[in-house]
Amino acid sequence: MAVRLNENKEIVTMIREGLKAKNGYCPCRLEIIPENKCMCKEFRDQIDDPEFEGYCHCMLYYKSKD
Repeated sequence: MAVRLNENKEIVTMIREGLKAKNGYCPCRLEIIPENKCMCKEFRDQIDDPEFEGYCHCMLYYKSKD
């Protein structure tokens, strides 16, 4: 299993700017709650799932099975 940044530099830049503006909370989420702090709970749960492969909700990170 490996987690990496999205290869699209424009998306990474846009999401990182959004994270700065929201003090580390996912810019794609409306609620400022601990579960939405980057790396969000949803993606942490997906990392724990051995069958999941794909991007986090905001597409900043990608989890591969290998």
